[in-house]
Amino acid sequence: MEFVATCLFGLEKQLGEELDALGVKRLETIDGRVTFCGEVADMARANMRLRTAERIYIKVGSFPARSFTELFDGVRALPFEEYIGPDDAFPVKGHAIRSTLYSVPDCQSIVKKAVVERLRATHGRQTLPEEGTKYQIEFFIFKDVATLMIDTSGVALHKRGYRPAAGAAPLRETLGAAMALTARVRPDILLWDPFCGSGTILIEAALIEKGIAPNMGRDFAAMDFDFVDHRIWRTAREEAQDLVLKNVTPVLWGSDIDGQVLQYARENAARAGVDDVIRFFKADARKIEKPDCRGTLICNPPYGERMMELREVEALYREIGRTFATFEPWQMYVLTSHPQFERFFGRRADKKRRLYNGMIPCDLYQYFRPNFAKK
Repeated sequence: MEFVATCLFGLEKQLGEELDALGVKRLETIDGRVTFCGEVADMARANMRLRTAERIYIKVGSFPARSFTELFDGVRALPFEEYIGPDDAFPVKGHAIRSTLYSVPDCQSIVKKAVVERLRATHGRQTLPEEGTKYQIEFFIFKDVATLMIDTSGVALHKRGYRPAAGAAPLRETLGAAMALTARVRPDILLWDPFCGSGTILIEAALIEKGIAPNMGRDFAAMDFDFVDHRIWRTAREEAQDLVLKNVTPVLWGSDIDGQVLQYARENAARAGVDDVIRFFKADARKIEKPDCRGTLICNPPYGERMMELREVEALYREIGRTFATFEPWQMYVLTSHPQFERFFGRRADKKRRLYNGMIPCDLYQYFRPNFAKK
């Protein structure tokens, strides 16, 4: 079977590496999605274990769609009856990008009509009550090629379940995991987030360091699919449990100037089962001091778009630039959307990586070379 894993823009490489580690074969990578092939059991494993994926879809098929007629005929030719029963619900949504067909509502209507016609003919039913299991159909039309998929995740995979409460501008969990993976977190090196907010980066780092699958404890839409053997979910959970590292004790610190969000962070860490390895405390990031150990600073400070005025943020960047310089030779990873961050921070990054925090384009500024403060 073919599947599609979606992700935030900029995370395709890490998602591909995760799929490689899962043992499946990558087929195609484009912005925000990676197509791979595998067994139904791999779909369950991907939903539970991928840290940077947003959703996992079953790929029903692809075809050229330069006109509504091509779209209708292409959809009608796909074997939806192999997945959707005569009583099941099958809502449709989707996207059209850089294509002749650009009206999403019109495309949505055409796709729905074509699936209805296909199911009526193959199931021998004139009426389709749509009262049974929900199979969310999604189309993606890119450069005049339509791909039809069925969502197996249900609730987006970045919603791990540990964070019902967050600060004013929460970081998506998948992005927090990507930052931790980029920083190559290790149990023997202190990881400190001095703008920890509700604790997302540190919680994701702790899950990585302890080998805990990010979505091992939640449910997925495909658990209700009739064509999926329910035993694969139990097996996938057992496999994920076997990967948990028993004798690893990561060292993670989270500090913030806001006492209320620190309480959220503690509660979130407890729900994620990693509160025993993260120390949360109140501190001003402009005044923190380097402890006598090896470590990495990682953070998502205010951008000046939602939480603070731009001038205040620029002043903040100047101050943390001076403070963080005293942590040399620690590595540092800073995510921000401010285009002149390096100017205010006081040094050029060794590497920049374009990422997206939701719809906000950001850069991950990476400082990892020795003596970078002397450049």
